[in-house]
Amino acid sequence: MQTLTKAERLSSKVKIDKLLENGKSFHSGLFKIIWKETAEGAVPAQIVISVPKRLFKKAVDRNRLKRLTREAYRKNKNILYENLNNKKVLLILIYKAKKIVEYIEMEETIIIVLKKLSTTINS
Repeated sequence: MQTLTKAERLSSKVKIDKLLENGKSFHSGLFKIIWKETAEGAVPAQIVISVPKRLFKKAVDRNRLKRLTREAYRKNKNILYENLNNKKVLLILIYKAKKIVEYIEMEETIIIVLKKLSTTINS
C-alpha cells in the first residue's frame, strides 16, 4: 500500500537522539542516511526527513524538498519493506545537496538509497 501513516513517521525525540548517537550511516547521492535496527514498533520502518536550514534559508525551499522526498519514499518504500525480513528499522534521511532537484532525480536517488539500505541491513 502506498501510504505514509503517522505510525511510519518517527517523531519521538528520545528515539531520534538515540538514532543520531548510535546509528550507522552512509552517503548516497543527495542524502546522508542514518539507520538503526530496533526491536519495537508496529511498522517495519519509521522515517524522519531533514533538510538543513544552513543549506536552504527559505522555509519554502526546505518544505518543497521534504515534500518531494516524502512522496518519493512513499511510492517506493516497498523496496525496503520486502527486504527487511521481519526486522524493524529507524531511519533518518538528511538532504545534503546544495541545489533543489526535480522529482524525477529525487525518486531515482530514493530508489538507490532504499536498495543500498536493504542490502546493508541484510548483510
